[in-house]
Amino acid sequence: MSIIHAVLLGIIQGLTEFLPVSSSGHLVLFQKLFGISESALLFDTMLHVGTLVAVVAVLWKDIWAILRKLNQPLTAYLIIATIPTVIAALVFRKPLERAFETGRFLGFAFLMTSALLIGAELLAKRGAAKGGTEKMNWLDALVIGVMQAIAIIPGVSRSGATLSGALSRRLDRDFAARFSFLLSIPAILGAVVFQLKDLMKGNTAEVVGVTASGGIGTAAMIAGTISAAVVGFFAVRLMLKIVREKSLWGFAVYTGVLGLLVLIIGNK
Repeated sequence: MSIIHAVLLGIIQGLTEFLPVSSSGHLVLFQKLFGISESALLFDTMLHVGTLVAVVAVLWKDIWAILRKLNQPLTAYLIIATIPTVIAALVFRKPLERAFETGRFLGFAFLMTSALLIGAELLAKRGAAKGGTEKMNWLDALVIGVMQAIAIIPGVSRSGATLSGALSRRLDRDFAARFSFLLSIPAILGAVVFQLKDLMKGNTAEVVGVTASGGIGTAAMIAGTISAAVVGFFAVRLMLKIVREKSLWGFAVYTGVLGLLVLIIGNK
């Protein structure tokens, strides 16, 4: 993998991790588009580290407020919302990854993301938002957590699913976005932990992406990580503004059209 390809994949990861369009689905598509055959667990892990740095950099005040007072409702809600994802990852992660290795089902996953976004916007219009943390309850957190668990399906957007869950429960849009991104921190950390576990078990070729044509060098890995972090930083800030001031209809149309294109092209 060249440095240019690594940077491009880092940009795609940083952007699509936080926009409701699915980072896993876009990485699969662009790897096929670029003709990249290397499959490196370490590179994928480092891209996740880059996006983790990005969200922490944007939400450090929110994170510090939680760390200063762990005994508060928001902490409990984040824990409740994380539990379904942990259970789903332990039970379904490997079978789902094997099922989606060929990218054959990505089209359906993109369409699922589109349906979630449309449903969320329609449900959010049932009435005025009920508020943020002070109006949130354990059921709201559980619904958001279940939606995030659904997003372990490759091609289903994590941010799209959690935002859909929060908006469907009529939580304040600004709070919904912030809660979604705060919830991404344990989710990304969990992904890194699972990948580190795979790294310990994998052979050297799988870890560093060595193929007959070469591998992923240290410079490319660093470049991809930095680009994921930088782009992710601006993507989080942009998404906070979009959710607060606009709707998710544009993303729903995009993922819907993309899903149909993938299904049409994949059947030819």
